[in-house]
Amino acid sequence: MSGEDGPVVRVVLHPRDLAGCEHRLYLDHAYPDLARSRPDTPEAQRRKAAAADHRAAVREMIRGLHSDQAPGTVVLIDPDATHAARAEQTLSACAAGAAWIWNATLPTDREAGRRGHAELLIRDGDGYLPVIVVNHRASYPAKNARRPTGTAGAKNGTDGTVPVADGDTNSGGAANGNESTNGNGAAQGNGGPKVTVTSPVWAWSPSADPTRNGRNQRRDLLRLAQLTAMLTELGLATSSDPARLRAGVIGLDADCIVVYEMASALTDYAEVFARRMAIAEQQVSTTPRRIGECRSCPWWERCGPELEQRRDVSLVVGANQSRILADAGITTIDQLAAHRGGPPDEWPGNARFDDAILTAIAWLQGIPLIRRLDTPVVRRADVEVDVDMESYGEHGAYMWGTLLTDTTDPTCEVRYRPFVTWQPLPTTDEGRSFGEFWTWLTAQRDAAHEAGKSFAAYCYSQQAENRWLLGSADRFAGAPGVPSRAEVEAFIGSAEWVDIYEAVGRNFICPNGKGLKRVAPVAGFTWRDADASGEASMDWYRDAVGLGGGVPDPTQRERLLEYNEDDVRATKVLREWITDGARAAVPHRDTLLAGRDA
Repeated sequence: MSGEDGPVVRVVLHPRDLAGCEHRLYLDHAYPDLARSRPDTPEAQRRKAAAADHRAAVREMIRGLHSDQAPGTVVLIDPDATHAARAEQTLSACAAGAAWIWNATLPTDREAGRRGHAELLIRDGDGYLPVIVVNHRASYPAKNARRPTGTAGAKNGTDGTVPVADGDTNSGGAANGNESTNGNGAAQGNGGPKVTVTSPVWAWSPSADPTRNGRNQRRDLLRLAQLTAMLTELGLATSSDPARLRAGVIGLDADCIVVYEMASALTDYAEVFARRMAIAEQQVSTTPRRIGECRSCPWWERCGPELEQRRDVSLVVGANQSRILADAGITTIDQLAAHRGGPPDEWPGNARFDDAILTAIAWLQGIPLIRRLDTPVVRRADVEVDVDMESYGEHGAYMWGTLLTDTTDPTCEVRYRPFVTWQPLPTTDEGRSFGEFWTWLTAQRDAAHEAGKSFAAYCYSQQAENRWLLGSADRFAGAPGVPSRAEVEAFIGSAEWVDIYEAVGRNFICPNGKGLKRVAPVAGFTWRDADASGEASMDWYRDAVGLGGGVPDPTQRERLLEYNEDDVRATKVLREWITDGARAAVPHRDTLLAGRDA
């Protein structure tokens, strides 16, 4: 690219610039010095550290899998070298025909304005395909699926694997949002059934895999597309025909490579890249709009006040809903609050339009909750146990906190009891603490039944608890006190397992969100630690167990125990308030809607 006065230096886009907030990209390039000088948030630091640990584990796994092969089969690019040196090492490894290249860095394409690196380049035929390693799941088990004999890991693809025909692999273009599963997570090849394609991690041998569904992340697909485009430009891709180009993702479980066809992803990428480049070069202006990533964005201190000043409708509805409202001419909270009539044509069917209007009214009047029902309802029992689980990333659940209340006996002490391991995760001692928790919980349930009393256990947002209940039953099967998966499924599917988060959603509209720390203060609960949060607990846990070679800090253990106890007490206070105080304290939706005409 050149101009009258010589070459024009283009903005260079990294794959991370291709997804997420467009306005953040605009600001990053409009104020590059500010963007470079800002430190990572603690949350970002934790994510980066976890991702680095995962990549290191995958690297060592791959080295081990190929340790019996000829030297040079796996080439590791020096991570401490400069970018230019890493790119030179990568090109040399490609020229030498290395089969697997770890930490591959491609030369920056300054004319096109792009850069990128892949955790892996795998040789396939006369070229290379990119494989990235991500710290989230790239696939999940398909329900009621059975893998054909020999498909999972045939090193040579000769013992029953299903050959992959053109057009039968996962379609990158299927992902139109941040995440898409396109039915079962794959493409529909040649009019046939949808299929997910995977390869074992020790050899490039793609085959149809009916045991998995792909979990397509658009961010991953755009990164793969940029890498594929760069390899093509360098003459290193496996084919010049886009329909034959493939790429892969190794996810959190690191038990396979999920395979994608790149043709449709490359088409999507070209459109995205052109727009993002125009934004970065300040040729297209953007305006702020609140979306999910605003919570951790360093530009929020600039965007937030601007949105509030113009009373932007995105402050009270989701990102997609705010776009639909804007297209219908509703751009401010005041306009939404005053709206009469039905929703815009594109309004999603699973979202109540009246809730959006009421949330706008609540924002204008400073109302924290709105009652849906005349009398709020939540399941209560004679014996109630509040449960809160604490986990450390994907490494395990180190604590199960409980609070026991006998509502039939006011003289009975309300007792907090945690079941915890302070051995650094992952550890088999996690199974011991889980087994003790389950034994205690079922003993309380059985005792209540024997006494002729009703029983219920409560959590706040059961998705996390259910995941670790089931996962712990699977991982520690056979350990003392650990139930079978069937026992756990029977319990979480029963009426005795109650999600207070779901009860809040049934009873209230929550303008400020449904998180426990948003709703429980309305019921009068406060946490003892002003810094208490799930994010902060990750740092506390690292100090509590001495991760990274540190000395375990007993004060942080006490802090985690106090935080966990406050969480279960908050659930109890909120539940009791729903029953006893919410009707009088929270305005009803009909009252607010009618009040617009007063």
